[in-house]
Amino acid sequence: MTASGIYVYGIVGRSHPLPPGTDGVGEPPAPVRLLPVEDLAVVVSAAHQGLRARRRDLMAHQGLLLALAASGPVLPMRFGMVAPDEATVLAGVAARRSEHAAVLERLDSRVEMNVKIMPVQDDLAALIREDAVVRGIREETRRHPGYEANVRLGQAVAAGLRRRAAASAATLPAQFAGIADGMCPGPDVEGCVLNASFLVPCREEGRFRAVAERFASDQRDRLELRVTGPLPCYSFVAPEPVPARA
Repeated sequence: MTASGIYVYGIVGRSHPLPPGTDGVGEPPAPVRLLPVEDLAVVVSAAHQGLRARRRDLMAHQGLLLALAASGPVLPMRFGMVAPDEATVLAGVAARRSEHAAVLERLDSRVEMNVKIMPVQDDLAALIREDAVVRGIREETRRHPGYEANVRLGQAVAAGLRRRAAASAATLPAQFAGIADGMCPGPDVEGCVLNASFLVPCREEGRFRAVAERFASDQRDRLELRVTGPLPCYSFVAPEPVPARA
């Protein structure tokens, strides 16, 4: 395929090594290289025309960032960040060099861990005991059964399960005090009462997982919890620091 611009993966320190044998995005995979900018370097490759968010390329992008992070801090770009030429990349990074250096210092030896919490759907008896609103609608449905009454009851149960899970989920961030260095709420996700990312020192990843698992076990009648990570620290950097086109 014909190259079209410069694909940007992230920013590292100038002495940061490239992982051996690592390929970039595209078909065939584009060779990855470093563009030095004072005491920083930008991790780039050629950007092929027609690049799309295919699984192979998404995984190549994330895999490269995680491999880079094994040797030091990385300021990651999200998938699909393309600049028209090297001069644009170099000028954009140089203009915000001190800001990038400060972010790299903050991310050193840290990873992003994402937590999503969903309400459980199979503990109606406990919900009825605890939720007066649901209990009242259930009694009304028993007195006046029918399709519309059943719909109202179903909606009330779903809302009640969500309220109950959300109340428990709100207590989770405090559980990570002394473990995570920061928290960033994520976008709304259908079915989730919490979607948040945490900045976690690499040495604390095991403790973070243990706390999350214990919380999920203690609250298993109210919620389901999923931990994803380690991830590149997308949630803890400024918006795209390189002038680019998507």
